[in-house]
Amino acid sequence: MAVVGTIARAHGNRGQVIVNPETDFPDQRFQAGAEVFVERAGGVQPLRVVAMRMHKDRPVIAFDGVATMDDAEALAGTELRVPVDRLAALPEATFYHHDLVGCRVETRGGAQVGMVSRVDGATGGSRLIVQGQRGEVQIPLVAHICTAIDVAGKRIVIDPPEGLLDLNP
Repeated sequence: MAVVGTIARAHGNRGQVIVNPETDFPDQRFQAGAEVFVERAGGVQPLRVVAMRMHKDRPVIAFDGVATMDDAEALAGTELRVPVDRLAALPEATFYHHDLVGCRVETRGGAQVGMVSRVDGATGGSRLIVQGQRGEVQIPLVAHICTAIDVAGKRIVIDPPEGLLDLNP
């Protein structure tokens, strides 16, 4: 399953929650009737969205069966997930973050940099967090640095500017 958001906190006293979206399509992903999944009580449980509105670029969501502030507060910090097959198709040369995690990163010259452990940021400002032999390296996810991305082969080739790999190990 892919993470599409994280519940930040309760909002109001009627069981609504504020979500930090991890999707470029929050208005579609969290529309009324949509189903997301959470891990609770040792298992995966579905939650159905009954209402959603945007507030300061974040969705405020009401879920079926979450009626009180206490119910909503119990969900704080919970990741909202959907099955990967329910994700929208992306335009060419764009990728879901989860597709990049686990890719090996190497330079155009073949030097091994490490493995992508996560991707931080949103569209236009994402960066690969790469675990290498010298520690963590942050690499901007931009076309002139990440020159080849092969999701199926789990490989990313980079052409780092001078000093990038030494900035933040």
